[in-house]
Amino acid sequence: MEMKELLIILVVVLVVFGAKKLRSVGEDLGHAVRGFKKAMNDGEQEDSANASPRRQIQSDTPDAEFPESKVAPKAEAAAKSDRSA
Repeated sequence: MEMKELLIILVVVLVVFGAKKLRSVGEDLGHAVRGFKKAMNDGEQEDSANASPRRQIQSDTPDAEFPESKVAPKAEAAAKSDRSA
């Protein structure tokens, strides 16, 4: 956009809303942005304060071992009949 277009848009907005309304909208928007930034900074500080160093738990015992499971006779028969069909 060129500068002329921006000036025309600004004049139209001033005529439609008026200077008082624009001022209050600007102030409200400024307060909202400041509040949002403050909340973001507070959240980051809180996260860094609560962050504890992470440790991996190690155990000297071996992992659980599961015995080989046997296929049930009915399931084995069903599998054979499916292959032959």
